[in-house]
Amino acid sequence: MSKSLGAAILGCKCPKCREGNLFSVGVFNYRKLSDINKTCQICGANLNPEPDFYYGAMYISYAFSVALVITALTAINVLVEEPELWMYLTLVLVLNIILLPLMLRYSKVLYLYGLGKLKYNG
Repeated sequence: MSKSLGAAILGCKCPKCREGNLFSVGVFNYRKLSDINKTCQICGANLNPEPDFYYGAMYISYAFSVALVITALTAINVLVEEPELWMYLTLVLVLNIILLPLMLRYSKVLYLYGLGKLKYNG
């Protein structure tokens, strides 16, 4: 049974077969947090299309960070009548620490799906 595109992206699966794992370790393994497998274990697709391919994923990671900061600042302004500077800084810092592993991983996943030129063989 083939996975949908959304399920494959959320599961960090290979864009070609949507079954093999892109990452060799779990999301909270900080030593190899964003190391992508060189090839898919299921279909053998090359997951590193060219040297330094994933440097472009920094732009997506940056967009995630900007969205997180805007959301946090908006939430504080809506929920707190007279927010202080420390509230903004603390919330943004804590959310970045908690969500950093996910933002790093999904920036690479989205970059590979968008620019990796691997087509689904469903």
